[in-house]
Amino acid sequence: MTLAFPNPSRNFDETRHGVRFSGHDGMFEILFFVEAAVLAEGKPPQTPLSEEQCLSAFDAMRPSIQDVALKMYSGHHRQSNTLTTTDFR
Repeated sequence: MTLAFPNPSRNFDETRHGVRFSGHDGMFEILFFVEAAVLAEGKPPQTPLSEEQCLSAFDAMRPSIQDVALKMYSGHHRQSNTLTTTDFR
C-alpha cells in the first residue's frame, strides 16, 4: 500500500516545539513530527513561533509537508518520522 493522509488533524507538541500529524499505510498509522524551524520559514531563528503560528504555518504548508513525508516514508518505512529543515532542501 501507499501512504495516505485521510485525517487532516494535527497537534502542537509543546515539549518538542513542533507539529505532529499522521498518515496511514493500509491499516498502519504512521506518525510524523515537523520541527518548528521548518514552519518558521523566513522568520528570525531567535523568535520562537507560538502554537497558533506553528499550526497556521503547517496548514499553509500542508501539501509540501505531505510530499516530503511521502518521500521520507517511501525510503525508510518507519513507524515514526521527524521532518527537519534538511528534508525540505
